[in-house]
Amino acid sequence: MRLTAFTDYSLRTLIYLATAREGRATIGEIARAFRISENHLVKVVHRLGQMGVLVNTRGRGGGLRLAVSPGAIRVGRIARATESHDVPAECFEPGGSDCVIAPACTLRHVLAEAVDAFYAALDRYTVADLVQKPAPIILRLHEKVPA
Repeated sequence: MRLTAFTDYSLRTLIYLATAREGRATIGEIARAFRISENHLVKVVHRLGQMGVLVNTRGRGGGLRLAVSPGAIRVGRIARATESHDVPAECFEPGGSDCVIAPACTLRHVLAEAVDAFYAALDRYTVADLVQKPAPIILRLHEKVPA
């Protein structure tokens, strides 16, 4: 299964904030660190705020920060909430497919089990786990070390 850029950017944002000095950053700082579009990050930050994992403070001295500890943010929860849909094959699409064996197909159940296992693996990890050894991450993201 392949995650969307939206989910990727969501996880990167959380990693950045979990390792940021004073736990704060701006959208511009995160975009520059990862060399990604600020416009995309605005949407990501909005969604993470709706989920209750980010707080956005406006004005001077404001910025983004985690609303909860990194250990309370499950990677699987973020992935489920940011993926538009989990469709490993056409037969999973709403309305089904034109496949002639769809009513009797067991492949659909096998693929559903695989998607469940994928999310179960992600559920075992938190953002804290992703930054458990933060020194290399901090150097790359916050100390302006060339890639």
